[in-house]
Amino acid sequence: MKPFEINIPQADLDDLHRRLDQTRWPNDPEGAGWAQGTPQPRLQELVGQWRDFDWREKERQLNKIPQFTTEIHGRELHFLHVTSPNRNAEPLLLTHGWPTTCFAFEQMIEPLSRDFHLVIPSVPGFGLPGPTEELGWTIPRVAEMFAELMTRLGYDRYVAHGFDYGAKLTRELGLRDEVRAVHLNQIFSAGVTEEAADLGVEAERRSAEKAYRYEFEQFGYVAMQSTRPQSVAHALTDSPVAQLEWIEWAFHTWSDPEIGVPLDALLTNASLFWFTRTAGSSARYYQEGDETWGELEPHSATPTSVAVFPHDVGVPIRRMAERNHTIARWTEMPRGGHFAALEVPELMVRELRDAFLL
Repeated sequence: MKPFEINIPQADLDDLHRRLDQTRWPNDPEGAGWAQGTPQPRLQELVGQWRDFDWREKERQLNKIPQFTTEIHGRELHFLHVTSPNRNAEPLLLTHGWPTTCFAFEQMIEPLSRDFHLVIPSVPGFGLPGPTEELGWTIPRVAEMFAELMTRLGYDRYVAHGFDYGAKLTRELGLRDEVRAVHLNQIFSAGVTEEAADLGVEAERRSAEKAYRYEFEQFGYVAMQSTRPQSVAHALTDSPVAQLEWIEWAFHTWSDPEIGVPLDALLTNASLFWFTRTAGSSARYYQEGDETWGELEPHSATPTSVAVFPHDVGVPIRRMAERNHTIARWTEMPRGGHFAALEVPELMVRELRDAFLL
């Protein structure tokens, strides 16, 4: 294992600024709103803020977090490893999803490290250390890498949490004997359609409504990333504005409208995807396994805690989750959306403590 520091070449930073300064804007039709994509006035404002973003200062902040790389199965894996002052603390593996990086948990690290030894890997092809270079990156493959990482760190028993793609990965890890318990923000197979829902139950009615809206109003990014990920790669790797818009649309659409994702987190995230050229490698996960996202997974006997956020893109239903999960805790959260670690980190810290320490 080798210590790692982020050090983006100045030439890459200069190139980003040049491209932002020379943005070629499309026609902006009158009345266009979020249903068309990120509105151009909002995007122009964000481009100006990105142009002024002090990346070097952010780089210094991120490098204060202990970072490492190690080679597992022929691939360099980047991860954060923050040990607790409590030597007997339980190890906690945190896994991010799309379109974020391991730094989605940045605001949770300090408070959680009082109670847990934290291991926060970068999903291969998401940000650091760069894109995957071959096909075949699936949930079982990545879960195997993460399990090997925990073994190398000396953690033979641990708990795990994940959101979005990280929820699928965490659920896969939970099938292993060494994982004591898991916590998930999403169970994609536990939603209901209008045909399957008990519409007299508010949660099931909301679940069906969100499923309908996702399929018929928000599914465009999935269609592109699951059928033509290299088309996405070419556009987002060549245009920083395209990369920024692709992320901002998701952050805006799936977060709590009263809270949202902080600007610093958005610009950090966009910068990491841009500098590492990982738009395409992160998109390819949708093609290599997208067909399984909503399928009923094998039964898991591992105690599973679930946090349901009111503004998430989907609403899991407990009776559906109990078909193939051992539900130990089910919490309806008061606020927050799909990116809870970024939107309401203090709630997530409290929820993970309650799930794993009590």
